[in-house]
Amino acid sequence: MPAPGTIIVVCTANVCRSPMGEKLLRHALAAEPEPLRSLQVISAGIAAGSGHPATENSVVALKKVGLDLSRHSSQPLTQALLDGALAVFCMTEGHRAMIELNFARVPKNLHLFREFVGRDGDTEIPDPFGCSFRDYEACRDSMVEAVPSLVKFLRGLAAGTQG
Repeated sequence: MPAPGTIIVVCTANVCRSPMGEKLLRHALAAEPEPLRSLQVISAGIAAGSGHPATENSVVALKKVGLDLSRHSSQPLTQALLDGALAVFCMTEGHRAMIELNFARVPKNLHLFREFVGRDGDTEIPDPFGCSFRDYEACRDSMVEAVPSLVKFLRGLAAGTQG
């Protein structure tokens, strides 16, 4: 069971988007003051197997921005993980709907990774699996753009002003 204050980043198989989002958000929170710095960030997939590595393109896309994804090991999303989550950030509306339909208890802070970017634009992050390396970089860059808005949202949660 995750520690209180766990943030879960969710995608389908937990080998492309959610591992990249996990690392990017964890890196950003490490630069924040407490209590944000102590938040645990994990990732999981709604249709994931256990123990699969991140795709090579995901590893390389993050290596280009100085983050190591080489030790990632996929895990399925479970009720126990959701029960311990402070917030869950999904890549698509489909992921959010699957969580709402398939789990008995859903965290009140169930959002899209790009939901708080604050300007007109796509709130979903397409799956780059099987696509070109440029698609992986676009996926990464879409998440990089969203991370500051997630940190701001989590600041509000930590201060008790959101959620």
